[in-house]
This record gives sequence, structure tokens and C-alpha cells, in this order.
Amino acid sequence: MLIGKRRLGLATLACVGLAFAISTPASAWERGTVENFLLPSGSPMAEGLTVGPDGLIYAATFNPTGSPPSQLITFNSDGSVKKQVNITGSSQAMLGLEVIPGTTNALLVLDFGAGQVLAVDPTKDNNNASVCITLPPGNNPGNKGTRSGLNGITFDKAGNVYFSDSFQGIIWRFSPTESGSMCGQATAWVGPDPTLLPNNGKPPEGVPPFGANGVEFNNAGDAMFVCNTALDWIVKIPVTGATPGKGGTPGTPVVFTNSLNGCDGLRLDSSDNIWVAANQADEIVVVDPDGKAIAKLGDFNGVQNGETQGLLFPASPAFSPNGNTLWVTNLELDLTTIGITQSVDSQWAAQVTRHSIAKLSATIPPLQ
Repeated sequence: MLIGKRRLGLATLACVGLAFAISTPASAWERGTVENFLLPSGSPMAEGLTVGPDGLIYAATFNPTGSPPSQLITFNSDGSVKKQVNITGSSQAMLGLEVIPGTTNALLVLDFGAGQVLAVDPTKDNNNASVCITLPPGNNPGNKGTRSGLNGITFDKAGNVYFSDSFQGIIWRFSPTESGSMCGQATAWVGPDPTLLPNNGKPPEGVPPFGANGVEFNNAGDAMFVCNTALDWIVKIPVTGATPGKGGTPGTPVVFTNSLNGCDGLRLDSSDNIWVAANQADEIVVVDPDGKAIAKLGDFNGVQNGETQGLLFPASPAFSPNGNTLWVTNLELDLTTIGITQSVDSQWAAQVTRHSIAKLSATIPPLQ
């Protein structure tokens, strides 16, 4: 009889424990709330995004299977569309863009399809862009073995501009101070380097097949961090000898941390935490200065009436001027449309008929 009572007690305890586990949420990450804001009807998807010092958000469209030109869409800080213009003389595929330091809204925009950097005035409706930075001869898109893939862009504290080349594994650099002009020809600052290639120098390529992507310096300016999308890496490039008015000298790139599923665009906050758009995981991953994940924000919640709910192929994040808000583009790219084997998101992306950008709180919540 005693044995029977003992068995009943264990069974009851197990049931109570199971009920507690079912009724009490146990989550490693508090993902926050994602708000979606639609691009104008008929607009192609947007990939590159930046936020100006006045809080305006700029996004450039990316339509690799379409026709030129691309569009620049300006959003107000509440997510409403302020302006939509064609980018004069652009290809159909634009990627990274940034506001030129010291200005309010003068932009440099990477023309992925043409292998060059355009200076764009978002306040103008026509004649709003011109070629500003070019690559050395032989690096134009389409040249076998030297096909450029300009992707992410950033500046150092001296005002030098750097941009990543996803296909050649290069970080290009142009210095207005050294050249005596705001525009000119870039030089290779780092690479070609295996850590910046989509295959680490050994085929086959990863998926999506883009190597060096998002780029940004830490606050001290003694390191650049680069996403390698195909290999799910953050790469660190040490920098020495940076002085006011001049950039530093790069060291050897090393893999800083692994396993960010589709590491695309990235931004660093004031504490040097790295905010990464993981495009194949549909989330923002926050990595601390030691390479440890400390937050995962946002998620995918389906496609309703042709519109993404949450994050779908997030690509380019950017903070609001006060650092409280993170904006990010939903690239919503079906990889099969550009001849790549489908990913887990491809069939969802194929359902999207109205493209979007997303907004979430730039807060790192405590672990639950």
C-alpha cells in the first residue's frame, strides 16, 4: 500500500510539472514588436537603407530582373512615404547607401548593377545623380573573373569612404582628403582575401552567394567589421595608426564569430554591440564586442494579402539619430528568380506583392 501511494505522488508531481511547463512561457529571447511600412504600390523591393541626421529614412530599390532605373524612396520618421524618385542614370539594382558626413541629405549610393558609386541628391526629382566613385579598369560587372559586386558602404572618422565587394573579396577605399576631390577612383584597401569571398577561396559558394557585405567601424576606429553572407561570418579587420584627417592601416582579416544565418547588413551601437540582419533567419542578432549573441529581435509571421508580417529576408539595418529605433529593409527576394536554389524563405518571398521596410525598438532586453 505504501508503494502504491508513493507511485501516485510521483505521477501527480509529473502532471503538475507538465502543466506548469505548458502554461508558463520559457523563452531565451524577448523578440519585441516589428512594425511594417509599405513601399509605394508597384515599387520593386528595397535592399539598401540609411537614416539621415534629420531622421529621414532613405531606401534604394533592387530589382535584378527588371529594367533601369532604380528608385530612391524617402520615408518620414513615422514610416510614411515622403518622396519617391527615379535615380538618374542608375542600373536596376542598387545596394548600400549612406549620407555623406557633414551633410544632411547628400547620399552616396552603390550601383551594384553598374559597378560604381553614385552621388545622389534626394531632394531633386530629375538630374539627381552622377557617377562619383569608380573602380580601376577591369573591375566592371560582367567581366569574367573580375566581376564586381559592390554591396555595403561606410565612412571612417576622417571622412574616407569604404565599400565592400561581395564577389571579389575586396574592401575598396576612396579618400576625398588625399585626392583633393569628393569623387575619383577607388583603390583596394583590403583584399582580395579568402575571408571576404563567398567560398573562402574554395568552391562551392555558400547561399546566398555574396561574400563581403555590410561594413562598419567600431567606435574607436581600430577595427572594421564585415558580414560574409555566404559563410555566415562576421569578419574583423584590425586597423592601426588612424589619426585625425587620415584613415588607419588595415591588418589581416580574421573570422570574428560564426553562424549568423545570412549575415547581411550590420551596424554598431555606442557600446560596440554589433546589430546584424540575418537574412535567412528573418531576425536581427545582436552580438557583443566579444562575439557572443546577447539578443535576437524580430521574426517572420507569414505573408498576408501579399504583405510581409514582421521580417522577411532583412537586409540593411540603420539606427534613428537618437539610437532608440532600428529600421531595416525587408529584401523579400525569392532566390530562384536569380538562378539560385531555393532557400527556406523563397516560397514565402514569392507571395509578396507589396514590399516593405520594418521598424523595431533598438533595445536589448534581458534574457527570460
